[in-house]
Parts: sequence; C-alpha cells; structure tokens
Amino acid sequence: MADLRQQLLDMRAKLLQEMDLEAKAEREGNKDEGLDTYDLASEERDREISFILSDREHSKIKNIDDALERMDEGSYGVCDSCGLEIAEERLTAMPFTRLCRDCQQEHEREARSQKRVEDERNVYRKLGSTDADEESI
Repeated sequence: MADLRQQLLDMRAKLLQEMDLEAKAEREGNKDEGLDTYDLASEERDREISFILSDREHSKIKNIDDALERMDEGSYGVCDSCGLEIAEERLTAMPFTRLCRDCQQEHEREARSQKRVEDERNVYRKLGSTDADEESI
C-alpha cells in the first residue's frame, strides 16, 4: 500500500510540474505582439488544445486526490460498484481506479450502448427534418 501511495504522490507531483511548465510557456508566449491572422489563429488553436489537456490533468489530479483520501479512510482498493477487492495488478497499472476490471468493462459497454442510442436518435432527427426545417434554423 505504501508503494501505491508513493506512486500516486509521484504522479500528482509530475502532473503539477507539467501544468506549471505549460502555464509559464503560455504566459511567455502571450508576450509576442504583432502577430498576423494565421499566427493568431494558430495560437488560439494551441490555447484550446492546452485547455483540453489542462482539463484532463485537473481531472487526473482530482482522481489521485480521491484515491489518497480513500487510502486514509481505508476504502482504497474496493470497487465502488460491486464492493469486491480490486486486483493488485489493476491498482498498480491504474492506482486511482475506482472500479474492478469487470465493473469497468460493464461501465464501458453501457457507455458505448448509450452513445450508439444517441447516435441513432441524431440520425433519425436528421432524416425526419425537411429542407424547410433546415432553412428555418
């Protein structure tokens, strides 16, 4: 358990360091003036990508913090869904996971099924719309 705690702490420190370096690079990049339209568009795209990555990193840090809290509470390594113990190999590979392998697979199957249903609804909406409907939008 101490090894997993250290692994989580190391992951957290690395993420925070990467985020700090990205923020510094962005601040320095914002100092450039006199950019043409293409440079500004490229810079905006880079900012959007950076925002998406930053959002993922924040999410990872929250997951790591949650795992550390579960360690302190004594509930670490127990699947949130079925209540069974999560395999040590899975915890080593993904120390902040909340689900055992079987429950994670079921969760992913349900998500794919839900996405498929939503995609089918969107297709039917498009098929049901007429040119007049699209012109009024």
